[in-house]
Amino acid sequence: MTTGYWPSPWPGEDGGPARLQRPAGTPGPRFSADAVTVTAREAIAATMVVLRDPGEVFALRHTAGPDSTAWVEQLHPETLEVLARSVDLPAGPTWPGGLAAHANGSLYVVFGNHAHRLSATLEVLARQELPQAKPYNSFVILPDGCLATKDFGGVLPGADPEAHAYQPTELLVLDPEDLSIRARATFPEASIARLSADGHTVYVVGTHALFRARWDGHDLVVDPDFRGTYRSVEGQTYGWDAVVALGAAWFLDDGFGSERYVGTFRGQGVNEAPLHLVRVDLETGAATLTEVCGLPGGVVANPPLIDERRWIAVGFDSGNGILAAFDIEEDGSLVKRWRRHQDHAAHLLLFPDTGELVTADHDATRMVDELVVLDIETGDERLRVDVGSPVQSVLFPAVGWDRDVYYCSFSTIARVAATD
Repeated sequence: MTTGYWPSPWPGEDGGPARLQRPAGTPGPRFSADAVTVTAREAIAATMVVLRDPGEVFALRHTAGPDSTAWVEQLHPETLEVLARSVDLPAGPTWPGGLAAHANGSLYVVFGNHAHRLSATLEVLARQELPQAKPYNSFVILPDGCLATKDFGGVLPGADPEAHAYQPTELLVLDPEDLSIRARATFPEASIARLSADGHTVYVVGTHALFRARWDGHDLVVDPDFRGTYRSVEGQTYGWDAVVALGAAWFLDDGFGSERYVGTFRGQGVNEAPLHLVRVDLETGAATLTEVCGLPGGVVANPPLIDERRWIAVGFDSGNGILAAFDIEEDGSLVKRWRRHQDHAAHLLLFPDTGELVTADHDATRMVDELVVLDIETGDERLRVDVGSPVQSVLFPAVGWDRDVYYCSFSTIARVAATD
């Protein structure tokens, strides 16, 4: 189990702060195309689903605009019916935030420039307005239960990217009891990516380099000797969320242009350099770049996936509709394993025991997103089903309680369950 989080198979986004995108103690569903059910419901502006006690499923939703509100729904684990709903939670400037089930039993929400603590029955226990008048894109829970969060440094939808000022990032540590600010640290670059953490060490992907700080229980101590500079190619742009695995931080670059999302990222990339899967060594800070498909016009808004059991890395280019896997060599270099034409843009999900890789594929002709389960070793399809969303998901899947997974997009929540 991930320390600081409630002991469930999926207590927070990406399964935990290292963003390994795999469940804790849940075997693979062993999906079969002829033994599966799909349940879907409209859920405008859903962000993610998390699990708490057995049978408890919670979803984070929100409105849009500069003065948005967020709320949490408890869903029936099979029908997706709303069983309970929190009050509207003041949020602020819109960018997808986060929801997690804490080891103390509470649910926490960071959305816009507000943080909220809720009981398991969705009553508000504490609230904190965060210091900057811009979105804070989610949080990670540290082993002692404190929350780490930071401001979103990217371009918001509808804003002029040419006029955007990239400002230094402020990292905050919040007290889990009352959400008061216990510590602050500043990094010299803006950060568009979500935070990642390994124990009490928090990783911040800046616009040009990876930084880190350690929470010692009293202060945030920035590592002055670590700076993983990854921008080295002309036309290359900033990185997204990092996966901390196998002695490195792994992320995808060419993230600029995410505000151009139009229900799909396909064809919306403006980056000149090919998109890379970036590896930053956590001892030396050395960065290596591996092209996902070698084409210009790439864009992503999410992390790769690292299969630590099989030493396989999976990356994607949503602008060009390519999904690719690589073997990780002992020296950290990558060798192409398989590549597919697939319009995937969401976070990934892996069941390590069965090698089931949960992906998505947006069919622009039919205007529907499909959930596609692949064999991570071969790239072969094990399952492909429509999930009722007209828009491409750029959000978070989650593991369910009973051989199932949950899918979220800006229009839809769906459950895909094995039935044999």
